[in-house]
Amino acid sequence: MTATDTLVAAPALSRRTFAIISHPDAGKTTLTEKLLLFGGAIHLAGEVKARGQNRRARSDWMKIEQQRGISVTSSVMTFERDGLTFNLLDTPGHEDFSEDTYRTLTAVDSAVMVIDAARGIEAQTRKLFEVCRLRSVPIITFINKVDREGRPPFELLDEIADVLALDVAPMSWPVGMGGEFEGVYDLHRNRLLRPPAGGGAFEGDAIAVDGLNDERLDALLSAPALAGLRENAELAVGGYAPFDMQAYRHGDLTPVYFGSALRDFGVEELIDALAAFAPPPRPQPATPRPVDPEDENVSGFIFKVQANMNPQHRDRVAFMRLCSGRFRRGMKLTQVQTGKVIAVHSPIFFFAQSRELAEEAFPGDIIGIPNHGTLRVGDTLSEGEKISFIGLPNFAPEILRRIKLGDPTKTKQLRTALQDMAEEGITQVFHPTIGSQWIVGVVGQLQLDVLISRLQAEYKVDASFEPSPWETARWIAADDEKALKLFLETNRAATATDRDGAPVFLARDAWDVNYVSNRNPDIRFTATKDRS
Repeated sequence: MTATDTLVAAPALSRRTFAIISHPDAGKTTLTEKLLLFGGAIHLAGEVKARGQNRRARSDWMKIEQQRGISVTSSVMTFERDGLTFNLLDTPGHEDFSEDTYRTLTAVDSAVMVIDAARGIEAQTRKLFEVCRLRSVPIITFINKVDREGRPPFELLDEIADVLALDVAPMSWPVGMGGEFEGVYDLHRNRLLRPPAGGGAFEGDAIAVDGLNDERLDALLSAPALAGLRENAELAVGGYAPFDMQAYRHGDLTPVYFGSALRDFGVEELIDALAAFAPPPRPQPATPRPVDPEDENVSGFIFKVQANMNPQHRDRVAFMRLCSGRFRRGMKLTQVQTGKVIAVHSPIFFFAQSRELAEEAFPGDIIGIPNHGTLRVGDTLSEGEKISFIGLPNFAPEILRRIKLGDPTKTKQLRTALQDMAEEGITQVFHPTIGSQWIVGVVGQLQLDVLISRLQAEYKVDASFEPSPWETARWIAADDEKALKLFLETNRAATATDRDGAPVFLARDAWDVNYVSNRNPDIRFTATKDRS
């Protein structure tokens, strides 16, 4: 190992880059705030729906997010604790933003899965878990809201094991739930976490004991609660797999923590688990070879572009996951896809809603690069080697709409807005072969609401949507250029190009896709297109 390798490896080992995944309303945004609070990144943790601009969730900065109490963009926040640097990527919980979430999950090394104790595993949780499984992302599970009435802990653990085909290792256990809630027992460190006398948030009353049979517990808990804890916790420890680091990091086992993000139960234990168990930066898939975090040359990929994070400045920030090397402010990196050399003079670290200039960064770090449309999602930046990171696709839209402009004089602003939001992944824009009206493609209805909201708030453009004859789209390609050209000529009324100029077939429905593809065996119809 060279001196440079040592410089890179030591800071990289202290990075924990993770995402939080959940179904909407499981408490993900509240947990995000509490992690930032316990990490010292913020000093006020208000509920998402609390009144007042200053008490909105720090990770939900967009107006529509604050109005609806949901996350529809991926936020990046960094905090430091006990010598470790935590890079938290807060993903959209709503299923209509699965594409943005998918790309965000390519930039993390581990994930926290939040489950509502009353609802268990829900549809979006399962979808996001499958994305993590494809990339073997290790997962820590946080069962939230145990201070409210919920399903029995054994039922929740069995559901995780059965539905997700994961071994579960309970690391803590609730002492009662709902109206009978008396705290959380830390099985890993043999501590009892108790609420204050009048109820409310956890205030740090953690009492170390010598196991579940310690007589001191008799004075700390009611007799029924203690009897239930001893019986159930002993069954859980004996009946489920013990924690195994190798199985966890391979994605075969999940340690499970019970808690309440709103009342601070289990939050500190979750941070400690991320510090102790979550992996440091891992090798990233790329061509012609995987990129190891200990490689000397700097490399990274753009997984997100966000415009207008600060409405007062028409800013555009590309989020880069650093994969190897020691990055220094001002260094020149090659945009592999175009061959252009880019000098990165003002890289940004994100601390809740504040920003700091990044003088240097290491593998696992997420830095923001201000730019004017030069960088796009899927781009690889490299110090020299011609490598390309893979696995950041576009997905075929499931809703297609024509866009109607209220004021024809705002055509230029509309074009700019659509281009910005297509780069962010909020929408896809298609240019029909026949006709001049743009076609907007999205995965879900909420994306259309966000698009209209941002057009009005950020670009002062009044627009609406009209039905289109098509429902979905497929990218088309062929080994025989003549066959592709003939198909495009004979299907001019149902073809378009995307923002890169790639040909697209517009279909009325899934049956139409199957019918046309069966009649044209020389043409490849694909539902994804790799951005790299």
